[in-house]
Amino acid sequence: MADIKIDGKLFQERINHFVNAWKSDKRAGDGVFGGVSSILIMMGKVGENIEFQKNNAMHFWLLGYEFPTTLMLFTTDTLYIVTTAKKAKHLEPLKGGRFPIEILVRGKDAAVNEKQFIKITDIINSAGKKIGVLTKDKSNGPFVDEWKKVYGDKCKDIEEVDISAALSTAAFSVKDETELRAMRAASKACAALMTPFFLDQMSDVLDQEKQVKHSTLADKVDRKLDDEKWWKSVELPNKQRLPSDFDPSSLDWYLGPAVQSGGKYDLKLQADATNDNLHPGVIIAGMGLRYKSYCSCIARTYLVDPNKTQESTYKLLYAVHNLVLKEIRDGVVAKDVYNKALGHIRSRKPEMEKHFLKNVGAGIGIESKDPTLVLSAKNTRTLKDGMTLCITTGFTDIENPSPKDKLSKTYSLVLTDTIRVTNSDPVVFTGDAPTDLDATSFFFKDDEEMQPTPKKEKKDSRVGAVATKNITSTRLRSERTAQVDEDQEKRRREHQKELAQKKQREGLARFAESTSGQDSAEVKKFKKFESYKRDNQMPLKVKNLEILVDQKNHTLVLPVMGRPVPFHIHTIKNASKNDEGEWSYLRINFLSPGQGVGRKDDQPFEDASAQFVRSLTFRSRDGDRYEEIAAQIFSMKKEATKKEQEKKDMEDVVEQDKLIEIRNRRPPVMDNVFIRPAMEGKRVPGKVEIHQNGIRYQSPLNTQQRVDVLFSNIRHLFFQPCAHELIVIIHLHLKDPIIIGNKKKTKDVQFYREATDIQFDETGNRKRKYRHGDEDEFEQEQEDRRHRAELDRQFKSFADKIAEAGKNEGVEVDMPLRELGFNGVPFRSNVTIQPTTDCLIQITEPPFMVITLEDIEIAHLERVQFGLKNFDLVFVFKDFTRPPAHINTIPVESLEEVKEWLDSSDIPYTEGPLNLNWPTIMKTVTADPHQFFVDGGWSFLQNESDDEDVEEEEEESNFEIDESELEEASESSEDDSDFDSNASEEASEEGSDEEDEGEDWDELEKKAKRKDREGGLEEEDRNRNNKKRRH
Repeated sequence: MADIKIDGKLFQERINHFVNAWKSDKRAGDGVFGGVSSILIMMGKVGENIEFQKNNAMHFWLLGYEFPTTLMLFTTDTLYIVTTAKKAKHLEPLKGGRFPIEILVRGKDAAVNEKQFIKITDIINSAGKKIGVLTKDKSNGPFVDEWKKVYGDKCKDIEEVDISAALSTAAFSVKDETELRAMRAASKACAALMTPFFLDQMSDVLDQEKQVKHSTLADKVDRKLDDEKWWKSVELPNKQRLPSDFDPSSLDWYLGPAVQSGGKYDLKLQADATNDNLHPGVIIAGMGLRYKSYCSCIARTYLVDPNKTQESTYKLLYAVHNLVLKEIRDGVVAKDVYNKALGHIRSRKPEMEKHFLKNVGAGIGIESKDPTLVLSAKNTRTLKDGMTLCITTGFTDIENPSPKDKLSKTYSLVLTDTIRVTNSDPVVFTGDAPTDLDATSFFFKDDEEMQPTPKKEKKDSRVGAVATKNITSTRLRSERTAQVDEDQEKRRREHQKELAQKKQREGLARFAESTSGQDSAEVKKFKKFESYKRDNQMPLKVKNLEILVDQKNHTLVLPVMGRPVPFHIHTIKNASKNDEGEWSYLRINFLSPGQGVGRKDDQPFEDASAQFVRSLTFRSRDGDRYEEIAAQIFSMKKEATKKEQEKKDMEDVVEQDKLIEIRNRRPPVMDNVFIRPAMEGKRVPGKVEIHQNGIRYQSPLNTQQRVDVLFSNIRHLFFQPCAHELIVIIHLHLKDPIIIGNKKKTKDVQFYREATDIQFDETGNRKRKYRHGDEDEFEQEQEDRRHRAELDRQFKSFADKIAEAGKNEGVEVDMPLRELGFNGVPFRSNVTIQPTTDCLIQITEPPFMVITLEDIEIAHLERVQFGLKNFDLVFVFKDFTRPPAHINTIPVESLEEVKEWLDSSDIPYTEGPLNLNWPTIMKTVTADPHQFFVDGGWSFLQNESDDEDVEEEEEESNFEIDESELEEASESSEDDSDFDSNASEEASEEGSDEEDEGEDWDELEKKAKRKDREGGLEEEDRNRNNKKRRH
C-alpha cells in the first residue's frame, strides 16, 4: 500500500454531500434513511473472489481504495474509523477538514482493541436507538467476529435498519463528473472490444468456416485487455479513438467475456464460456469492464442467416430496447419504464411476453448491479439526472419454427447498453457499437437460396426487353407537360383575382394618406468629417508648408495662402499628376454637391448659399515627389472606401448573446460534419453540439474556430435528405446576419456530410472472395443505399433534437418537397429549387437561396410567350426597400406547376411577355407607396392580352415606363428567345390592327420578292462603290 494517495478534497466533498442528504432526510420525515442516528460500515477480510457489495462501494466512493479489516461509524457530526496502524497512516492526512474524523488505531493488545470497540458501541448508544447496517453484508474474519461479540453485549436495545437503499440514493446512484468520466472510458473500452475486435474475430471464424470454441474466442478477447499497443491504435466504429489519457492498466474484468451460441444461452452472462464450437446461428456476446473502480457492461446479439421469424423477433427487441431508452429520463418511476416495455410487447406480439426478462436493467457504477435500483414491475424508485444504468432487454428460450439443425431449435436474444439519465434523452455510453438489424445480421448463403424466383411480368407486345412502366401514352415530353387543364386554369384565374383585390386593399390600408414620398424616403444628410480636434494634433512637418499625407488620421494637409489646411480623405474625389515642360502639376479634385453624377450624388446641400472648392492645383519641378503624393492619396482613398464599405456591410450584423453551455452532462453531438460558409484553414470535418440556448460548431483544428448560433436567431431550420443529392444537409436560415471566421457575413449556416464518401465496407463475408462482375456492383449499390438511409436517419434525428431544444423560440424542422421542385438560375448556376411548408429554397449549392413565403408581396412571371423555351420568375417583397428576387431560365414545362404552387400558397402572381426594369419600378413604388396603390397598385403587371381587363387597367393605372427602358427590356427578352424576331413583329402588327383585313399569301409573296430584289440592287451598288474607292 505504499503508492496509495487519497484525494482529501474529493473525500470532504463526498462525505459532506452524504451527511447533508442524511440531515435533509431527517427534516423531511426520514423517508430514505429510516430515522437512523448512526451508520455502521464493516469491512472484514478480503477473500480470493472479490464481490463488490455496498460496504466495498462505500470505501471506493469515499477513499478511492478498499481498506480491509476496517470499521466505519458515521454520525451526523463525526466519522469514526477503527483500523490497523499501516492503514491509519494513509488516513491521517484526511484529518483537519470541514467534516471531523477520529481514527482509532488497533494494535496487538487484545484488551486495548476491545476498549476501542466498546467506545464505538457507546457512541452508537448515545447517538440514538436506530443504527443503519447492511443486512446482506457477508464480511467475515477474526476482526468481524470480535466486533460482533462486543456489539451483541453492549447494543442489545439498538434497532437495526437496512441502509442499502439510502446509500444508493445519497451516495452511489447519482454520479459526479469524475465518476461519469471513468464510466465513459469503461464504456468506450467495452465498445472497442465488442466492435471491432470481437466482431472481426467472429466474422473471420464464420467466413472461413473454422471450428472454434466459445472459450477460445473469449480468451482472445480476454488477452486484449493487456495489449497496450492495441488500445492506443484501436478505432471505434464512429472513426474516433479512445481518450489520450486512457490508461489500459486501470481496466479489469467484472463480467465475462461471454460467448454463447447453439441453443445454450444464459442472459445473465455469468457462466464461463463453454468448450462448444461457435454455431452459425444466433450468437450472443457480452462483457463487463471496470475502469478505476467504475463498471460498464455491453451485450450484443448477432444473427447469422436468420429466417424471417428471427428477424421479426429481433426487430421487436430492437424496438423495445429503443422504447426503454426513450422513456428513461429525470423524474420517471422505475416500474413505469418496465411496464411501458411490457405494454409494447403485448400490443405487438402478446405471445412473446412469457419470454421477456423480469426487468430491463439496474443501476451500475462502483457496484456492477445496484439491487435497490432494478427496473422491474414493482420498484417505485424515481430516476434522477446523473444516474447511470445498465439497460438489458431480452427474450429467452424462443422456439424456432424453421430450424436449420438440431442446435437451432431454440434461441435467445439480448441487448445491453450502459447509459446515463438526463432531463431528456439518455446518453448511451456504449452506443458506438451498433444494434440495428443491418449491423448485426450476416448472410453467408448463396443468393439463389435466399431469394425466391420473382414472378414474371406481362410484357407489352410493342416492345422487347423494355420495361412496360417506361411506356407512355405520348411521344414527346412537351406533349405531356404543356397540356393545360382549362377548369383548373379558370379556378386559378378566379382565385388570383381575389388575391389581387385583397392585396390592393391591404396596400391601401398599410400606406395611409399621411405617407408621403418625403417621409418614406431616407433623408440624406450632409456628411461632416473631422481630422484634428486641436491644432497641436497636426503633424510637426506642417511647419514646412508642404503637401503632407497623414496616413494615421486619413488626412491630406495642403498649403493654402501660407497656412496648412487639412482635408479629410472623404472630401477628396481623386488626384492626378501631369507634366508640362519642366513643370509638374498636381491636381486635387474635391467632392462637392451638384456635380451631376446622377444616382451616386449623395452630397446634399446644407446651405444653399454656401460655396465649395472644386479643385486645387499645385506646381513643382520635383515630378517624382508629386508622383509619390498622388500614389499615396490613391492608396489612402482606396483604403478609406474599403473601410466605409465594410462598415456599411456590418450595419445589420447583430451581436448575439453568449451561448450557455451544458456543463453537467454531455450535450447532444453530431460528429464528422462540414460547415458552409467554410471556415479559414484546412477543410476538415468538425462537430455540432446542442447547448441550452443554441448550437455550436467546433473545428478540430483550433478551439477558437467555432460558430455559435442561438435559437433566438434561427428563423428557419431545414433538413434535406441525400435522396437524389450528393450531400445530406441541416440548414439554418437566420433572422440577423452573423460573422463566421474573420469577416464572412452570412444569414445562412449549413452543416452537411457527403453521402458518397464510404470509407469502409461493412459487407465482411466470404462471398467477396469468390464473386465477380455484377454481384459486387449490386452489393455496392445495396451498401450505398443503406449508407444513405443511415445518414438521413442521423441528420433527421439531430434536426429534431435541435427543434426540441429550441421549441421555446419557435424552431421547427422543415423539409423540401422535391416533387414540387423545378429548375432555375437564381444566381449563377442552374439548380433545383424546392418549396417547403414556409419557404422556397435552394440549399444544395452556394450561394444559397431562402425566400420566406410570408415576406412575398407579389410574384411576376416574365417572358411568358409562345415559342420561348423558358421563363423567369420575380418575387417582390413586402419590404419595398429590399431588391426583388429573380429566378431565371425556368423551363416552360414547369410553368403550370409553378403557377399551381403559387396559387396554392396564396401568393398573387401576374405574367407578361417581357423583362421589366425592376430597379426603376421599385424606385417609383418607394417614392410614394400610398399614391402607387391609389393608382391601381400592381394591376399594371396584368397581361395586356387579357381582353376583359385591358381598358380597365389603362384607366386605373397611371404607371408609365420610359420607352428606352421598354426597348432595353425587349432587347434582353429577344436575346434569350429562340423565336424569330421578324415573326414576332408581324404577329404584333397583326394583333394591333384587328379591324384591317389581312393580305392573302399571293400578295405577301409578291412583297417579299420585291424587297429581295431591292435589297439585291442596293448590295450591287455598294459593291461598285467599294471597287471605285480601291481604284
